Amino acid sequence: MRVMYQPYPFHWVPAAGQRHASTDRRPEGALAYPTGTSVATLCREQVVADNTEIGWLWPTCDGCNTEAHRIVRELSATSTGRSI
Repeated sequence: MRVMYQPYPFHWVPAAGQRHASTDRRPEGALAYPTGTSVATLCREQVVADNTEIGWLWPTCDGCNTEAHRIVRELSATSTGRSI
């Protein structure tokens, strides 16, 4: 069975002491939001990216995690034609 990779419409970003997720576009060619970039998050906050090594070790925001899982379930159901 071949599994196709489908990129998700959100990206993780360390900010405000947690790892949040955002659907905001990253700068062209950037793998992460640069430190100082203001982003809207899945938990409906506006935060400033802190793309440091320690930032990636912060705990995951519960609201962003819940919404990210909802998005993935929705995309999975759409691509397979099944509801999850």
